[in-house]
Amino acid sequence: MAEIIILGAGLTGLSAAYHLEQLGKQDYQIFERDSTIGGLCRTVQQDGFTFDYTGHLLHLNNPYFQDLIYNLLAPENFNTITRRAYIYSQNTYTKYPYQVNLFGLPAETITACIQGYLERPKLKNTKNFYQWAHKNFGAGITKYFLAPYQNKIFAYDIRKVSDSWTGRFVPQTSLSAMINGAISDQPEITQQIGYNANFIYPKSGGIFSWVEQLGQRIKQPIQTNHSAKTIDLKNKIITFTNGRTEKFKTLISTIPLDYLLKNLVEPSHSNLKILAPKLICNSVTNFNLGVNRPDLSNKHWVYFPEPEYKFYRLGFPHNFTNEAAPANCSSLYGEFSHVKKSPAYVQASLKTSLKQVKQLLNISEHEILTEKIIDIKHAYVIYNQWRDHNLPKILQTLADQKLYSCGRYGAWKYSSMQEAILDGKAVAENIIYADSR
Repeated sequence: MAEIIILGAGLTGLSAAYHLEQLGKQDYQIFERDSTIGGLCRTVQQDGFTFDYTGHLLHLNNPYFQDLIYNLLAPENFNTITRRAYIYSQNTYTKYPYQVNLFGLPAETITACIQGYLERPKLKNTKNFYQWAHKNFGAGITKYFLAPYQNKIFAYDIRKVSDSWTGRFVPQTSLSAMINGAISDQPEITQQIGYNANFIYPKSGGIFSWVEQLGQRIKQPIQTNHSAKTIDLKNKIITFTNGRTEKFKTLISTIPLDYLLKNLVEPSHSNLKILAPKLICNSVTNFNLGVNRPDLSNKHWVYFPEPEYKFYRLGFPHNFTNEAAPANCSSLYGEFSHVKKSPAYVQASLKTSLKQVKQLLNISEHEILTEKIIDIKHAYVIYNQWRDHNLPKILQTLADQKLYSCGRYGAWKYSSMQEAILDGKAVAENIIYADSR
């Protein structure tokens, strides 16, 4: 029996283990469902190409996280990159963010965006993302970019999505910035707004290279191929699908919260198990291509808001690092979202997406050297009103029983790699300091 058990060896679980050890706590065990650590921060090597589980870029705006990253991999092992991101709409590439880069769009679109910004409604409170977008950006920008793009990335009606997730993820604007970005093509240096304006990326090994280093710093063995089947909070026992059972005093869970609730052996006073279906997230199909062409694109990624394209984003890893693709080759990834769709729907959408990408980038079949499809069941959490109202109570009820559900999917939220690491650090500190009081 270990005093503390950690479920999940994704970033938050690895961080919790690492920081428990840093605080002198060795009496714990960590279990991972898959055969590989890292969760969604994993990398596939195939036919000389390096593909991540969709686009993963490191944004360093927390000093502790930056120090940790550079302690795991020295700074010379990373490329420091200034964003080259674009939006493709109305048959035109415009720079990201859309709201300050209207140059090149049809005159009527520019007029609608600026006029909409001037006439945006003065709402005291907003009930959903659609209202929030109108309040902050106006009808034009909402119509041409924010609404269609968010509908695609969530695969969910944004009138039913709350605005509680927006925070740092949607850069604000001003009238002067809009006008400047409408009358001329702005230089890249003036566009460095938003949380992802600059980032770092490993020179080799993909995004998993630094995660692997974190795993190697952990002294306790990570038990892979252990998927939790039932969790008995009353008797403090976990049963795994392979038949193994483990007792615990404290449980840190970083597995998806809906899975956790489904697996609970309920205490008589709680109805948490029946709440699992209320937690909604989408799934993402990530397609990756290795292309026998050196100059497929000079962009880092491109957003596609318009519904005629099945995918919402394309990215080009060979522009993150030369080692993402063999010499004189390029690589790309694409993503489309879906919620509770059939396998037939997903396959049809994938077929359409690949066809559209090849047409858009003029890729011939003989240029494609390799293809990798990755299905991500839990991708973007849906911030609906039910979640916002009920999630804090669910997490507190679990915490009252010494079950700390944390991380992107454990806490059922939208967060970055940096936040995942800091979440693991925080839960480790909370447990240690609570025990010392």
